[in-house]
Amino acid sequence: MSIAAAASSASSGSASSASSGGTGQNALASLSGNFQDFLGMLLTQLQNQDPTSPLDTNQFTSELVQFSGVEQQINTNSALTQLISVTQAGQLMQSSSLIGKTVAVSSAQMPLQNGSASLSFAAASAGSAAIAVANSAGATVYSTTIGTTAGTNTWTWNGQDASGNTLADGPYTVSVTATDATGKTSTPSFTVSGTVTNVVDNGGTLDVRLGTESVPFSSVQAVSG
Repeated sequence: MSIAAAASSASSGSASSASSGGTGQNALASLSGNFQDFLGMLLTQLQNQDPTSPLDTNQFTSELVQFSGVEQQINTNSALTQLISVTQAGQLMQSSSLIGKTVAVSSAQMPLQNGSASLSFAAASAGSAAIAVANSAGATVYSTTIGTTAGTNTWTWNGQDASGNTLADGPYTVSVTATDATGKTSTPSFTVSGTVTNVVDNGGTLDVRLGTESVPFSSVQAVSG
């Protein structure tokens, strides 16, 4: 087997090892097999070389160095994969301490839990804000307009629709449109609050469960309680 074929095979396995430790081991095993083939070919050539025209030792040395470099790269990638796995496991253990606590997250989905939900947003000046809540089908189930003050404003929903019917717990889409004293409207960013019921590893990224709603851990802005 040629050095080009061996390096290509090993490099392909090395690239895959960043996402799978098992693939890295396969790549390393493949490289070892290629390396043994190469040494066998080298030994055979040395034994049968023409004394009047010896083989170029520089070429063999260069090929040995290439094999060594690829082997080190595969080992490095395998070690990084293991380190990432350990780090993710540590993050999951630490994040589990959030269960039962109230968190504020950046999300347009407001979790209704035990018949209650809330959101917070900042206003530059006093005015009003129109808030609309929609169900999973996109139909508005509740809307209201509240007065706002300069600074942080919090609104709590009791989980009832416009007719006073109690709705089922779950995520609801919410929108906020603020109006200042001059009549200028804006759509402020807001956070929704919920109680953490679980933290899960979602393919390498952590998700926080707020009842039936799942949001990325990176969306968590504050923790209380």
